[in-house]
Amino acid sequence: MKSKRADIAEDPGGRFAYEGLDRVIHERARLSVLTSLITNPKGLSFNDLKQLCSLTDGNLSRHLKVLEDEGMVGIEKGYDQNRPQTMCRITNAGRKRYLEYLSTLEQVVKDAAKVVGDEDAVKLRGLKASRA
Repeated sequence: MKSKRADIAEDPGGRFAYEGLDRVIHERARLSVLTSLITNPKGLSFNDLKQLCSLTDGNLSRHLKVLEDEGMVGIEKGYDQNRPQTMCRITNAGRKRYLEYLSTLEQVVKDAAKVVGDEDAVKLRGLKASRA
C-alpha cells in the first residue's frame, strides 16, 4: 500500500493550484455582476444590476470599473425618456474569460467529488446537473 507521501510525489506539481480561478472574477460581487450580465446578453441597467446583485451604488460602480478596466464589461451612458441611464453589457472577451473560469470551477467540483463521501458527491453532482 502506497503512503500519501508517495501519492503526492507522483502527482504533477500544482495539481490543485487552479490557475484558472481568475482573481478578478473570483471576488463575490464581480462574480455576481458577470453572472447577471451573461444571463442577460442585451445588458442590464445599472439599477437592475444593483438590485440583482444586492449592491450599493458605490460598490457596484467600483466593481464595474474593475471589470471595465479588464475589458470584461462595456458601459454605455445615455438617456431613457430624458432620464440618465447607464447600461452594462458583458463583452466577448468577458464572456470568454467567464466561461474559462467556470470550467476551472467545474474541475474543482470534480476533484472534490472524488474524495468526499457518496452522499456529498451526489450533492456536488446535483449542483452541476441543476446548472445544465
